[in-house]
Amino acid sequence: MQSVEVRILGQSYSIKTEESEEYIKSLAKYIDEKLKEIYSAVPNINQTRATVMAAFGIADELFKLKTSQEDFDRMVEEKTRILSGLLDE
Repeated sequence: MQSVEVRILGQSYSIKTEESEEYIKSLAKYIDEKLKEIYSAVPNINQTRATVMAAFGIADELFKLKTSQEDFDRMVEEKTRILSGLLDE
């Protein structure tokens, strides 16, 4: 396990992880960008509310991607069944 230093909104955080430093820094950059988007849209928002809003935005993206991936997986399964049936004939 390694420790990776990242900066989010000017604050340093030490993240203990087994992931690569590059990956962790890319996550931190993404979070930082999401928070900056919120602060630019709502300049006087407090940090807790901004963090919760960023978390909701990121969760929304995740859920939509998961749903899209599940739909894709179902489509591939269906196409595979159809092709398998054609080969059996």
